[in-house]
Amino acid sequence: MTAARLDRLPITKAHKIALVTLSFVFLFEFGDLNTFAYVAPALVKHLRFSVQDIAVVTSAAFLGMAVGAIFGGRVSDLIGRKRALLYSTLMFSVFSLVNAAGVNVPTFLVFRFLTGVGLSAMVVAATTYISEFMPASKRGRMQSAVMAVGLAGIPFMSFSARGIVPLGNEAWRLVFVLGSAALLAVPALLVLPESPRWLVHKGHLQAAEKIIARLELMAGPLAPLKETVGTAETQASLGYRHLFRGRTGRTTLFLAVVWIFQTLGFYGFVAWVPTLLAQHGFSVAESLGFSALTTIGAVPGALLAWPVTDRLGRKVPLVVVSLATAASGLAYGLTFNPIAIVAFGFCVNLLIQTFATLLYAYSPELFPTGLRNAGHGLVYGTGRLANIFGPMIVAAIFAGLGYQAVFVYIAACWLVVALAIAFFGPRTGKQPLEALSQEAVETVEAPKPGARAESSPA
Repeated sequence: MTAARLDRLPITKAHKIALVTLSFVFLFEFGDLNTFAYVAPALVKHLRFSVQDIAVVTSAAFLGMAVGAIFGGRVSDLIGRKRALLYSTLMFSVFSLVNAAGVNVPTFLVFRFLTGVGLSAMVVAATTYISEFMPASKRGRMQSAVMAVGLAGIPFMSFSARGIVPLGNEAWRLVFVLGSAALLAVPALLVLPESPRWLVHKGHLQAAEKIIARLELMAGPLAPLKETVGTAETQASLGYRHLFRGRTGRTTLFLAVVWIFQTLGFYGFVAWVPTLLAQHGFSVAESLGFSALTTIGAVPGALLAWPVTDRLGRKVPLVVVSLATAASGLAYGLTFNPIAIVAFGFCVNLLIQTFATLLYAYSPELFPTGLRNAGHGLVYGTGRLANIFGPMIVAAIFAGLGYQAVFVYIAACWLVVALAIAFFGPRTGKQPLEALSQEAVETVEAPKPGARAESSPA
């Protein structure tokens, strides 16, 4: 009944406040995620960091992201989406500020690790919150809206770094200070409603009823109630081990592969382009300038997901965008013309953010309520964990095979993503979360001989 009442709602004032708050947090989350990439050329110049030093520090950040996603996801299932959002936002913002005091490789290893823990814990909690709190017919578009605003943080931080870093030997520290501005969202996070689905799952029925009743009052006259397939209570008995059993286990494995290669392909491009351009002969100012121009594609990339995510589901658009990203990334690596570098870089940034927007909506949909944040955090964190080796792979390929070989590697990662989703990804879209996860629950709890799992139609 909780699911049916939530999914029949229009977008109310409470939904809009949640969207604005999360968009603001994502603005600085995405900005902070890329600060080290934009500061890295300055660290090479002023603190004598080597390319290998940049790789090691970047790997430490991804280790932190893996820890934050995997353990933060499980903690969110225990303490609630709202508190997880609050604590993780505080953590990544405070440690982003602390990054400004970095003086050598060991200090950056610690500071970027701790920043990464908060960043990923926040992303997992926020994307799960959107999936659970928004009506089924609109959750894809709402994720697109949050991502579009949040992704503005990438060009914002990129252009800010372009203007700040050349000001002096220590000016790069101000980039990290700017990345901590998500602290301004803390008062708004304190007044967000908890996810009613999580409250029902934990047995807090009165608290859930108060929130839903308030949302219904804001909405005004509503359509007749339609019962959903499955309930949060049905899924309450599932333990963490069920992420590795039956259909849910297959979903975990499939999504882990997607997140691993998406992350390798995504950050192989985003995190390394400024440094690679500088190493290839362009000045620090030129490399930052090219990178800043290409990141303009991030915001329209998220908006590109808006018209298709709830209409076509997630699967087909994810496959098409993966293939287009592979082609654009390969073209980027084969040219040294400044105009072509900006044009193909713009396309890559646009497409990878379209993909990210779709995947952030898709991933939590495939897990039951009691394991949604744990499952989503596990696969998301696995991708971050794999990317501990990503910077080292890029550095080794660049050192051994050269600039263009790096982009062949990036294209290959996106091709693996496309194939995995095409062959193993279920279809989703405009369906209650309970309907999407119910078959997995039944497969785990009561497997039938000869039963065959079918994908839900879009």
